[in-house]
Amino acid sequence: MAVGLTDLPVLHPIAGIHLGTATSGMGYVGRDDLAVISCDPGTVATAVFTRNRFVAAPVEVARDHLGQASPQALLINAGNANAGTGAEGVQAATACCEALAGLLGCDSQEVLPFSTGVIGEPLAVDRLTQALPECVKNLNVSGWQAAAMAMMTTDTLAKGCSRQFDVDGIKISVTGIVKGAGMIQPNMATMLAFIATDAPVSPTLLDALLQEGVAQSFNRITVDGDMSTNDACVLLATGQAGIEPISEVGGAAYEDLKNAIEGVLRDLAQAVVRDAEGATKFITVSVEGAEDESESVVIAYTIANSPLVKTACFASDPNWGRILAAVGRAPVAELDIHAVAIYLDDVRVVSQGCLDPDYREQDGQAVMDKPEFEIRVVVGTGPAAVKVWTCDLSHDYIKINAEYRS
Repeated sequence: MAVGLTDLPVLHPIAGIHLGTATSGMGYVGRDDLAVISCDPGTVATAVFTRNRFVAAPVEVARDHLGQASPQALLINAGNANAGTGAEGVQAATACCEALAGLLGCDSQEVLPFSTGVIGEPLAVDRLTQALPECVKNLNVSGWQAAAMAMMTTDTLAKGCSRQFDVDGIKISVTGIVKGAGMIQPNMATMLAFIATDAPVSPTLLDALLQEGVAQSFNRITVDGDMSTNDACVLLATGQAGIEPISEVGGAAYEDLKNAIEGVLRDLAQAVVRDAEGATKFITVSVEGAEDESESVVIAYTIANSPLVKTACFASDPNWGRILAAVGRAPVAELDIHAVAIYLDDVRVVSQGCLDPDYREQDGQAVMDKPEFEIRVVVGTGPAAVKVWTCDLSHDYIKINAEYRS
């Protein structure tokens, strides 16, 4: 049912990155649910993690390990989140890191663990570690698609994308994969995302590129307004492309790399919304004319997370009053309701805070009947403008989440 998504596009290999998958049997039958991403020595890494206070055990361990050493491997399991599991969960995540490190011949601090799935259940360490040799055996440069599939939970499709550009005749690649379909309003990233490039990039610059890219991609999506305990987004730079290191802002190589990373992050973030649990509509919420970006974001998310707006979208009902009410209740300091205009795509529904005299219901209906459309709100003449991507709220969303542990 994913909106505007089909099978994975070509995912370009990244020199220095190998991926392997296997079946542990912890949560799924007949499919891989475990993935390893190995990184050649010299790889630079940065990451952002969930801000949920009930942070999952693997996030605790990954943050700690990332602060101690450059990673040689990422370990990802689906079916069990290892969240809400206390000290035992941390011990379990650490044990899995130690097991993989033993197979790869590196220190356990050079392994970053990631988990996704049901919260509150103990991690089956024995099952996971027994499947690790198969993951290592399967490591290869073309394993991106298999890894994207192995980390799915309620996703209906594996999600990933690639961008390439040239620097002095040398092709540079950026490739990423993501999983996530529900419990999405991240406040940092989505549930799990892994992006890599073969460009040589300094650690400081790589971190800045990720922070800036996430701010305009994963921090601009919502499915249901819920923040996961396990969110993580990792950016790796192997440095194996034969170009001069990119270590400062400016220059053509920097701009091309920045655009490629931001493009991959944006495509991945939108893919999460397109594959949202039960989604039938992909909706862009644009807010213009606010005094600052923070006000624009608050208004946009109030609309995007409104159950009444989202169910109207599912019904293809141009019920503009629900959008108007959401704008009016957004917690912003000041709002001149007489300056508000609301559009469905290019159809102006509201002007000067009330129904536009030229609006025709059939024009709004034609927009709402489409699988993709924009809700655009102009709230004044300020300089700020933002876009947030969301989806409708359907019967299937309720069914999927009501039966999640069944």
